[in-house]
Amino acid sequence: MFLRQMRQPVLDVKGVGRKTASALERLDIRTIGDLLVHYPRSYENRKDPVPLVEAHRQGYANTTVRVLSQEYFGWGRDRTLKVTVSDETDTASLVCFGRNFLERVLLPGKFFFLYGSFQMRYGELQSSSFDTEAATEEDSLPARESSKRFGRILPLYPLTTGLSQQHLRNAVGRILQGVVRSVEDEIPSTFREFYGFLPKNRALREIHFPETMQNMELARKSLIYEELFGLQLTVALRAERRKQEGGKAYQSEGNLCSAFFESLPFEPTADQKRVHQEIIEDALSPEPAARLLQGDVGSGKTLVALTGALHYIEAGGQAAFLAPTELLAKQHAERTRKSLEGLGVRTGFLSGSLPEHERHKIQQELQTGEIQLVIGTHALFSEQVHFKHLAFVIIDEQQRFGVLQRLKLTGKGYRPDTLLLTATPIPRTLTMTAFGDLRVSVIKTMPPGRKPVETHLAKIGNEQKVYDFVERELQAGHQAYFVYPLINKSDRMELKDAQQMHQRLAGEIFPDYRVELVHSRKTEEEKEKIMADFAKGDVDILVATSVVEVGVDVANATCMVVEHAERFGLSALHQLRGRVGRSGYQSFAFLVYHPDLTDAGKERLRVMKESNDGFVIAEKDLAIRGPGDLSGTRQSGFIRFTIAELVRDSEVLVQAKKDVETLMKKDPGLEQEDSAFLRRLMKEAPPFPEEPAGTA
Repeated sequence: MFLRQMRQPVLDVKGVGRKTASALERLDIRTIGDLLVHYPRSYENRKDPVPLVEAHRQGYANTTVRVLSQEYFGWGRDRTLKVTVSDETDTASLVCFGRNFLERVLLPGKFFFLYGSFQMRYGELQSSSFDTEAATEEDSLPARESSKRFGRILPLYPLTTGLSQQHLRNAVGRILQGVVRSVEDEIPSTFREFYGFLPKNRALREIHFPETMQNMELARKSLIYEELFGLQLTVALRAERRKQEGGKAYQSEGNLCSAFFESLPFEPTADQKRVHQEIIEDALSPEPAARLLQGDVGSGKTLVALTGALHYIEAGGQAAFLAPTELLAKQHAERTRKSLEGLGVRTGFLSGSLPEHERHKIQQELQTGEIQLVIGTHALFSEQVHFKHLAFVIIDEQQRFGVLQRLKLTGKGYRPDTLLLTATPIPRTLTMTAFGDLRVSVIKTMPPGRKPVETHLAKIGNEQKVYDFVERELQAGHQAYFVYPLINKSDRMELKDAQQMHQRLAGEIFPDYRVELVHSRKTEEEKEKIMADFAKGDVDILVATSVVEVGVDVANATCMVVEHAERFGLSALHQLRGRVGRSGYQSFAFLVYHPDLTDAGKERLRVMKESNDGFVIAEKDLAIRGPGDLSGTRQSGFIRFTIAELVRDSEVLVQAKKDVETLMKKDPGLEQEDSAFLRRLMKEAPPFPEEPAGTA
C-alpha cells in the first residue's frame, strides 16, 4: 500500500497544481516518494529563543520585540523604511528594502515575534532579512500553538523558479499527515534498537519538521544508516542469489595459457600473473563468478582478460569481449587474431557496421561454436547473436554500459562468469557499494620500461611555450593530442573550441604538420578513419574533445595538451593523460588553465601535478565532486542517494556492510525475517537465465 502511494504523481497531493508540479519536475520531483525524500538543506530554529543581545554572536535572533519607532532614509525610488525594535536585552533596526508597506504593520507600541539574520552595520545592530508575526506583551517563545511560523523549527528546502518554501512545506506536511502513517521500517528492529535509531515514520517527520534540533540529527542519522544498509543488503542479495542459482566449473590443463605466455616477447608483471590466477580460480568454482579488474590505462588489463578467456576456451566454452567503441574493438580483434591464430584459437569481430553477409557468417559460426572468442561492440547485444556455449564475458570500460546492457549479454549463456574491466580506478567506498557483490582485482604495476608521464601546468596566455615544446617532439618524429572542452564556440562561455583551434593549429601554429579533428558529431566512419590514420602515424596532431578519453593505443604519441583543463573532472584528466606514455618514450601532459580558478579547480590541477596514481586521483575526485559517473552507476540508477554521502558517511557504510554480513550469516535465505522490505528485496532479486537446451 505504502509503495503504491509513493509512486503516485505529485499532482495527487492536495494543493499541488500543474504549475507547481511543473516547477517540482525541474528538481526531478515527479512522485510523492520523490517529494518525501527531498530533504531540507538547513533549518530555521524559531523555537529556541535567541535575544537581540546574542544576535551579533549567533548571526540571527529569535525573540519577541516591541516596535519603538519608524523612519525613512533615501529619496525617490530608493526611499526605504527603517523600524527600530527592542526586546528586554537590546535594540535593533529592521531595514525594510522593498517592503515599505510594513509601515502599516509594524506600528510603534505593537509587539511581534521576530526572526531574522543580524549584523553590525553603521554602528548599530541591523537586519534586512527578517520575518514577523503579531504578538502580545505577554507572548514569549516558544510561540502559541496556533502560530504556523514561530515557536517551531522550519525546514529550508532546495528551490527552483516558481517554488517557495511555503509551497514545499505545505505539500510535504500533507504527505506526512497521510501516507506516512503506513510506512514500514526498512531495517530489522534488532539493528534499529541497538543503535537507538527512530522508526521510519517518525524519522521522516523529524527530518522535515523536527520537534528539536537533537531529534532532527537523530532522524538524519537514522535515514543515512537505512539508506546505506538497504544498499549493502541489495548488493549482498545479488551475491547470494548468484550462489543459490549455481553455475558451472570449467576445468582445463592450462596448455593454451602456457603456450600464450611463452609466445609473449616480454615477461608479464607480478600483478598480471596474480590476477590471471584469480580468474582461473573463478573458473574452477561452480559458482557464477563476477570480478572487477581495476588498473590504470596501459597497465595490461586486456592481456590478463585474454589469458583468462583461453582457460575457458580450452575447457570447451566460448568467450565474448565487449568494447565501448568500434575502433577499440577492431584494434583488440586485430591484435588478438595475430596472437592466437598460431595457437589454433578461432577469433571473430562483430560490429554493426559490418556488411550483412559478413555479420551473418560470424553469427552462424558463433552459434555452431566454430568461433571461440568474439570481440565486438553493442552488436553483441543483438537478438540475432546466439552462442553454442558462452562461458566467459569480458566487458571493457564497464562504466560505459548500463546494468541492463550487461545482462543482455550474460543472458546469452548459462550463467557465464563475468570480468568487468575499468581504467578508472574506483575508490574503496564505491567498490563497497555498486560493486560490493563482485570480487575485486587490482593491477597497480605498469609494464617494465614505461616512464611516468610528466605533468606541467600552464596559464592561458603562456601557451606559446607549450606549442614550442610540442614542436620539438614533433620534430623528433612523435605525435600529439590537443583536447578542448567544446566542439564549437559558445556565446555564453569564453572558451577555446576544437573546431576553431583546429584551424589555427593547422594554419598558423603547426603549418608543416598534418592536423586532424575528431569529435562526437562526426560519423563513426569519419572518426574511425581519422583515429586509424593517427594510430598509423599518418596524422601528427589530433585535435579533439574528450571523445579520445577512451581510444586506441598510439605508442608514438608523447604529448597530451588539455586546454581549459579546469573544465574537466579529475577522472577525465587522468584518462586523457593516460592516452600518452604507452611506450618507453618519455611522455608529457600539459594542462592549460584559466587563471580565474575555483577552489575545486585549483585542487584538481594540484592533484594532477602531484600524482600519477590513479587510485589516489580517484579518491580525490570522489571527495571533490561526489560519486558522479566513476562507477557507471548513474546511468543504471543504482546509486542515487537522497541523504547519505559516500565520503562523509564512509564509516556508516562500513558498519552497514558488517551488519548485513551478520544478518546474512544468521539467515542467508531471509525467509523468516519479519521485515517486509527484506522479503521484497529477496523476491525482486533478478534470477539468472535458465540453462538453454543442448548446453554442454
